[in-house]
Amino acid sequence: MKRNCHFVLVPGAWMGSWVWDGVAAPLAAEGHDVTAVTLSGLAERIDVPASEIGLATHVEDIFDVLRAEDEPGRVILVGHSYSGVPVGQAASNFDRLLKLVVYLDANVAHEGQSFIGPWTDEGRAQGRAEIAANDGVWPLQAAEFERQDLSEAQVARLVERSTPHPGRTLTEPATLNRPLGEIPSVYVKCLMDGPAPSPDVLELLESPNWELREIDTGHWPMTSRPDQLVAHLLALC
Repeated sequence: MKRNCHFVLVPGAWMGSWVWDGVAAPLAAEGHDVTAVTLSGLAERIDVPASEIGLATHVEDIFDVLRAEDEPGRVILVGHSYSGVPVGQAASNFDRLLKLVVYLDANVAHEGQSFIGPWTDEGRAQGRAEIAANDGVWPLQAAEFERQDLSEAQVARLVERSTPHPGRTLTEPATLNRPLGEIPSVYVKCLMDGPAPSPDVLELLESPNWELREIDTGHWPMTSRPDQLVAHLLALC
């Protein structure tokens, strides 16, 4: 009998666990355990002030889920977009519990580098200025959803339910206990958001522990193509 997996789904910036609704239910229907995470300061956890939330807070949110798992090698930890950074940091501490890490069109963590670290000098300055001008949070720009294989109704739902993102999580550096290249991982590239992964991801994909897969959709496949994403995830279990 095939062993069931525990999918831990971590959303990217601005989103809560709700963004995984179209993925979590089909995975559970196949007999797998599913935990969709809402990170501190977002969605139903908006009661935590942004000033109290740093990158370590979001890593700890993921730790809280992993600590509850007592069966090594069963967790498939999925991080979308921004959450690739705290997911990578969490994976470097709890790798014994993991079957696999899935980076879904995600940023990846680097020792001593923040989420905005790879941006240009101008981009980092603009990002910090936006956060400062918005009381410590990073506001969602609706333009993020343009040309991403989303219907008007889907964009409206994403915009309506999104939450300004705690800014410190984007500017504080990551800390890794183990190189990410040593941890079995799959990078899923969403092709409408660019035809190839970023240079740092391509470097990690040179590791025999990493594999590249592709989905022909935009940056939010859990909304635009949930059935395809579910099929990809089930194939990894």
